[in-house]
Amino acid sequence: MILESLIIVVYTISLLLIFVYSLAQLNLLYNYLTAKKKQDTSEVFDFSNPDEVPFVTIQLPVYNEMYVMDRLLENIALMDYPKDKLEIQVLDDSTDETVTTTFQHVEKLKETGLDIKHIRRTDRSGYKAGALKEGLKIAKGEYIAIFDADFLPKPNWLKQTIPYFKDEHIGVVQTRWGHINRNYSTLTKIQAFALDAHFTLEQVGRNSKGHFINFNGTAGVWRKTCIIDAGNWEGDTLTEDLDLSYRAQLKNWKFKYLEDVETPAELPVVISAARSQQFRWNKGGAENFRKMMWRVLKSKNISAKTKLHGVLHLLNSTMFLNVFLVAVLSIPMLYIKNEYAHLRFYFYFMSFFVLSTIIFFVCYWMMYKEIYGRGFKNFFNYVVLFFTFFSIAMGFSLHNSIAVIEGHIGKRSEFIRTPKFNISSLKDTWKGNKYLRKKISVNVIFEGALMLYFAFGLYSAFVVGDQGGDFGLFPFHLMLFVGFGYVFFKSLTSKV
Repeated sequence: MILESLIIVVYTISLLLIFVYSLAQLNLLYNYLTAKKKQDTSEVFDFSNPDEVPFVTIQLPVYNEMYVMDRLLENIALMDYPKDKLEIQVLDDSTDETVTTTFQHVEKLKETGLDIKHIRRTDRSGYKAGALKEGLKIAKGEYIAIFDADFLPKPNWLKQTIPYFKDEHIGVVQTRWGHINRNYSTLTKIQAFALDAHFTLEQVGRNSKGHFINFNGTAGVWRKTCIIDAGNWEGDTLTEDLDLSYRAQLKNWKFKYLEDVETPAELPVVISAARSQQFRWNKGGAENFRKMMWRVLKSKNISAKTKLHGVLHLLNSTMFLNVFLVAVLSIPMLYIKNEYAHLRFYFYFMSFFVLSTIIFFVCYWMMYKEIYGRGFKNFFNYVVLFFTFFSIAMGFSLHNSIAVIEGHIGKRSEFIRTPKFNISSLKDTWKGNKYLRKKISVNVIFEGALMLYFAFGLYSAFVVGDQGGDFGLFPFHLMLFVGFGYVFFKSLTSKV
């Protein structure tokens, strides 16, 4: 009974943590809905007065971006902002032939009167954080706009964001990500779904009540003095953006989130690219939990509620570990339930935690209908997408749990950037991309084994107990079977 007791304890704790997280999401939904009713009364710069138009530096941190580099530079060159108050830094850490082609493209843009510089480092220490820090040393702008290589801001982007810095307490203005290839595949649809939830429900829900949010690494602007005051960029985590965001807000800098300003970008179309991005984000989140948790809890400048939301925000990625534990232990729990009749009340009580899924379902629906609208057809599409998203997200739970564990124990790893593809329509193809890894990760083998494990869970529903089976966990195991099967077969066919 010792093993059974241990399984029950771990399973229960994981379910409780997921439930607490779902309640936090519900609170963010309330914040989001109330914020939508309020009118923005922020003071802004008057750009009709040239004296109020500040100098801006745009930083473009890039690394081996053969497929999107020309698109990025041509797009940034269209930025509608006074040329005498705009500087562009191409922070190029590349190690391939794009170094030459990017330099040549930058030189051509210089001839148009654009103040643009091609900046190279002798080493790649600190990765993206190191490149941003290096560029900051010579940046002329009072404000630093940052775009990753796959982002395509509209020409009026600076005029939509910079004015909010009229408030001297604002250190960051962050915009919402858009997705130029949202409908390319099931993979892009579920990534867009997850990101949309973050950029509506979570960012607005936190920001509207003064809770900590994060600069998302791109499609945002920093006040230069805020970066320096917060301790500058540091490369000791894989999510340098989250790290600096928390250090800045602990210094009482305010962040301004603009849901209505969309910055289009490209989603990874190959599962290996999505895996590398997920690994970096989830490990970086756990690293920042280690680094920032006590600073948040000890801070005397923020409320208890902001501290709670901050800790749960830093624990975002750790939810994957809890989901993975619940998933793996659910099959032993099925047998324990049908073996020990005296635990019947416990299992009745545990069914209460289905409420977590219902909360997520409601929260994500409110987000979804804000983008797509109401109506039966949209609701039906939402239901299909929600369960597809949950299935595939659970299929990623082993991969992401490994990232989270590495982050919590302090295991260091390289910053692996996400390969870009320049894909925006179904006619485009990712095959032949030179940056894709060719070998299969050992994790894929375990994901295949987990697919079979949850197939056994489906079989178990028919044979456990003496009452003709138990189908309470059948839908959950079906989603896990589909999710791990999807990740396993997609990983094999796209050569992870």
